[in-house]
Parts: sequence; C-alpha cells; structure tokens
Amino acid sequence: DLPDGLAPASGPRAPLRRRLGTSPVASVKLASGCDRRCSFCAIPSFRGSFISRRPSDVLQETRWLAGQGVKEIMLVSENNTSYGKDLGDIRLLETLLPELAEVDGIERVRVSYLQPAEMRPGLIDVLTSTPKVAPYFDLSFQHSAPGVLRAMRRFGDTDRFLGLLEQIRAKAPEAGVRSNFIVGFPGESEADVAELERFLTGARLDAIGVFGYSDEDGTEAAGYEEKLSEEVVAERLARVSRLAEELVSQRADERVGESVEVLVESVDEEEGAVGRAAHQAPETDGQILFTSGADLTPGRMVVAKVVGTEGVDLVAEPLHVIEEAGR
Repeated sequence: DLPDGLAPASGPRAPLRRRLGTSPVASVKLASGCDRRCSFCAIPSFRGSFISRRPSDVLQETRWLAGQGVKEIMLVSENNTSYGKDLGDIRLLETLLPELAEVDGIERVRVSYLQPAEMRPGLIDVLTSTPKVAPYFDLSFQHSAPGVLRAMRRFGDTDRFLGLLEQIRAKAPEAGVRSNFIVGFPGESEADVAELERFLTGARLDAIGVFGYSDEDGTEAAGYEEKLSEEVVAERLARVSRLAEELVSQRADERVGESVEVLVESVDEEEGAVGRAAHQAPETDGQILFTSGADLTPGRMVVAKVVGTEGVDLVAEPLHVIEEAGR
C-alpha cells in the first residue's frame, strides 16, 4: 500500500505524487509525447514519442483517486485515440474504459483530446454506450478547409467532419462535442475562412476555442511563406470568435428541456450550487447553475432538468440525488 497522501505515478516514469485540493474531479494521464507531426506544433520536439501508460497503472491510480473522494476522472494525453498503439493494441482504450467505469466510487469517466482522423466505430460505440463513460468528444479539428489542413499536416474536410458528428449523434443524440480552431494560418484564404464558418454553423458544437495563428519556434509552419499580416489574423480571429460565441449559445438553448446527470462541484452562498453534466468538461466548457442548492453537496450526482441558459452555461432545476448504491 502507498503512504497516506501519495498516488501512483501520473505518467510514464513519473514519481509518486500528492493530490492537491478536494475537487471531485481529477485528471489521469494516459500517455506522454506525440507521434503526430502537425506543422504548427512543437510538442513532439520536446516531449518525445508517444508512450502509453500500462492499463494496470491507470487503473491503480484511478482506484486511489476514488478512495480520496474523486467521482469523475478525465483521461488526458496529447492524443488519446493513439492509446495502446505502442503496447501492441490500438484498441486498448476500448478495453480500458469499461474497466475504469467499474472502479468503486467512480461515477463518470471522461476522455479528452481525440484526433478526428483516428476515430473508429468501436471507440464511438464504447464512448456512447458504456455506463458511467461520458458521451463526450473533445475532437481536435483545428480547421475544416482541405488546403489549410494539408498545410497543417492534418487530414479531413468539412463534409468528413460533419459525417463523423452524424455518426456520433446517431448513437448518442445528446453527446457533447467541443473543439479548437486556428485562424490566420499561412496561406489561408477568404474562401478557407468561409469553409470553416460553414463547418462551424453545421457542427452544433457545445464549446469552441478559436485562436489566431502565430509562429512557434522549431515548427515547420514557422518557415512557411504566405504569412498573413497581424491585422488580417486579428480580424479573422474576431470574426470567427463572434460566430463561435453565437453558435455555442444557440447550442445551449437547444438543451433547454433536457434531463441531465450533473456532478456537483461546488456549493457556496454567493454562487450557489454549480456542477457539470456529461457534455461539459472542467475548465474548458460551460457549467450547470442550479436554481436551488438545497440538499446538494460537492461530489454528489444529481438528476436535473435544464430550464434556461446564461450564455454557454445551463440553468437547471435539481430533481433528485442519485444514490451511489443504486448505480
């Protein structure tokens, strides 16, 4: 057994760590490094090749966290869709997720950072049909214009990405989807921006991050010609960000009337009770604002009905607390 206050390593070759804070949500590292060679990203140069943690280590850390009161774990790495490929099983994530969901005390398992080009039917099935695994898709689209994606050393286009979202929602209509996008990439045309706007309008994403391109030392894109001026990048960033804000608010409005399972994260006199549903990841997405905090405590799972919105956040009426023994 580990000494009190110590957890298994959070990544390959990492030392034991102490848990800081008392949040009911904690991250668990699946892997380190990255084998992809996106032209705008320097991560492979300083984090090295993709190295998966052994499933037994991930399970051990999850059990320890559950013993510390954690109710939701969020699996993190540079590319979770590649988990297991260096261990000889590219579908290892599909096997691991149900095992993590069965850990006593864990009420929700969430997977972050998925590569659209590496999504597969079996993984979609597990993410949308496994009890306690959140039907949540943090998909790294980055853009949707084919020419820009090729320059980024990535794959796909608007119609393929929309088709992927259709596959997901056919399995889980209320699935949560978020993504980040880069505008102003070298060589990006007005037609490319319009193509990205077409994708965003059709995608119905719950959360959207938009970033203006800037050179990163040591990357291929830093040496590209056809750089756009800072003024053009700033204009496109503002334009697409405005659209994104409007679209995520519309998506939030679509969820009014839904019944959601919410993990209560905090309760205080000023903000009341706050939590997150399955389609909302910590820190990056919206949250649930309860109409009443009576009988709610952090770490409890609550069934609630969405009755309104505040931007990307949802306002929900708590209906009843889910008893752990019944799950």
